[in-house]
Amino acid sequence: MKAIILAAGKETRLGKYTKDLPKGMLNFIGKTLIERQVEILNECGIKEIIVTGYMANKIQIKQAIESLYEVEVAAVNTMNYGGKAKSRSTKSGYIPGRTQAFKKAIVTLAEGQSIDFYSNI
Repeated sequence: MKAIILAAGKETRLGKYTKDLPKGMLNFIGKTLIERQVEILNECGIKEIIVTGYMANKIQIKQAIESLYEVEVAAVNTMNYGGKAKSRSTKSGYIPGRTQAFKKAIVTLAEGQSIDFYSNI
């Protein structure tokens, strides 16, 4: 079985702690959050894991897909989406806000290559 850990947020709430380092890589009581998640997945029998992140570049995404699924990647395109304006009205007044910005990667496999996501189900 395979798993993907979605760690793609910009971690804006932790301010200076996540300026140069993703939240999942911060050390909390001796281990990072990613290490803790990987250990739990390993205990459940999941050995193949991809971790996504907004700081990942096209080369890192390509290498991760090729090594995990043993396929040849022809191209990787990434898109950054800004957060949408989102607000609400409450008894105390108008509260403006935004949804989280995110990054999307579209991976094109080489001709004749495919990934069977449902092989272990």
